[in-house]
Amino acid sequence: MRNKDTACIAGIYEHPLRKAEGIPLAQLHAEVARGALADAGLSVRDVDAYFCAGDAPGLGGMSMAEYLGLNLRHVDSTETGGSSYLLHVSHAAQAIAAGKCKVALITLAGKPRTGGTQPGRPPLSGIPPEAPFESPFKPTVLNLYAMCARRHMHEYGTTSAQLAWIKVAASHHAQHNPHAMLREVVTVDDVLASPVVADPLHRLDCCVVSDGGGAVVVVAPEIARSLARPIVRVIGAGEAIKHRNGGATDLTWSAGVWSGARAFEDAGVKASDIKYVSVYDSFTITVLIQLEDLGFCRKGEGGRFVADGNLISGVGKLPFNTDGGGLCNNHPGNRGGMTKILEAVRQLRGEAHPAVQVRDCDLALAHGTGGYLATRHGSGTLILERI
Repeated sequence: MRNKDTACIAGIYEHPLRKAEGIPLAQLHAEVARGALADAGLSVRDVDAYFCAGDAPGLGGMSMAEYLGLNLRHVDSTETGGSSYLLHVSHAAQAIAAGKCKVALITLAGKPRTGGTQPGRPPLSGIPPEAPFESPFKPTVLNLYAMCARRHMHEYGTTSAQLAWIKVAASHHAQHNPHAMLREVVTVDDVLASPVVADPLHRLDCCVVSDGGGAVVVVAPEIARSLARPIVRVIGAGEAIKHRNGGATDLTWSAGVWSGARAFEDAGVKASDIKYVSVYDSFTITVLIQLEDLGFCRKGEGGRFVADGNLISGVGKLPFNTDGGGLCNNHPGNRGGMTKILEAVRQLRGEAHPAVQVRDCDLALAHGTGGYLATRHGSGTLILERI
């Protein structure tokens, strides 16, 4: 992606519902698709590429192409959990550069609150190879992330109060989002007083669970220039997978070490140039580790970096997740990567809420982690520019 005139994000949409009772999963995908295309000033007739992950019902791209009435010449169903959609933007940009398509539609939708298992698709296509070795130890999402937090505390002296500042920042932003599930501003003491769910993580260290979804439209530069929308270019992208490596692993870092470095190299910019970050926030520890890995502070210094409101827009040096993020706003389908792209685009367009809009925001980073930080996960990093 060395050529910065490769692809642009022309349309975005976030579903307003957080509890979608009575709405089929495919319809949620259709509603966010329609919203993003309308935002771009395009229609389904313009779409020639479709990208989806494991949240799409039935046979994924094939089923959704029929449901949406798409006439496609390119399809991609890359699955890396919650980070899939950042990879999709990167892959769409690559496909556009290669002449495979001109208008790429990417959708996410999920119904974990109201029971929306994908029709026709089992939860797992087979037993993963690690299951016989790990299942006896009863890993859960909570205790896996708690292990990362405890190890980071052991290695670097990180404290629960420092982690709490991440939730505090998210709550300061969520109060301005009418769709956010948790709009009440909280304090460090509030976070520490909430019940411990997996030591050292408290309930308020954890993200929300929500229905909903979102969509992005990625287009060729010449199409972007023909539309009456602000132009947001994809100038850098990186992706990586980290796994247990036969047990030779360190719980204090993520695959963002690799994906972030590749995205910055692509874009020809550095962390200090970034005006705003959207960072995956399944748990507060997820944010802290990723900020270190992406180069916003040195490894082990994340606790001090996030403390004292440094992530609050208008207050700190690095505004993050100004929609409230997964910690306060939503986490549709338990996959938060899509919403990270959406808020980054809003910031670059100057369309975030005025109370959290970053001044002169022309360069933003969106980053996601899908899977489990403590075991195996995929990371995707995008660097976006407003021109």
